[in-house]
Amino acid sequence: MREAEVIAEYALFGAAAQMRYTEAVATFDADVLVAVPSPQRLDVLRPLYDFCAQRGWQPEGEAIPVGAWPVQFIPVFSPLTREALALADTADFDGVPFRVVRADHLAVIALSVGRAKDFARILALLEAKAVTPESVVGVAARHGLAEAWTQFQRRFLHAS
Repeated sequence: MREAEVIAEYALFGAAAQMRYTEAVATFDADVLVAVPSPQRLDVLRPLYDFCAQRGWQPEGEAIPVGAWPVQFIPVFSPLTREALALADTADFDGVPFRVVRADHLAVIALSVGRAKDFARILALLEAKAVTPESVVGVAARHGLAEAWTQFQRRFLHAS
């Protein structure tokens, strides 16, 4: 997709990316964060869906089955996700390189969403030592989430 200029960049994120840092978690799809060349389009993902359709990958609900995985493509939607994409690491899966959002950004994206399962994701990343409170606070502060991080620590880490 990058070579065809359908997307400018990508990185795995969400629960599938979390599995790089923690024990396996239940998920129904792989979330892929994408930067597209024309983000001002109303149908921002149309070129991506067309690209997939040309290869026989038809959408099923919100995801496109690619091999054994349903993949949900999520366009960059905030300065936080733009930074997460820009700073993503390159990992290796059976000799195939792919980009994956770093653990500190996964934690702060989860913090920004704020559902119970997102808080559980942050706790799993902390327990696995993939992130530390110190590594999260800097990213959270840069993106206006310092108070949300403080509240999370009080609620779940019993920090004062």
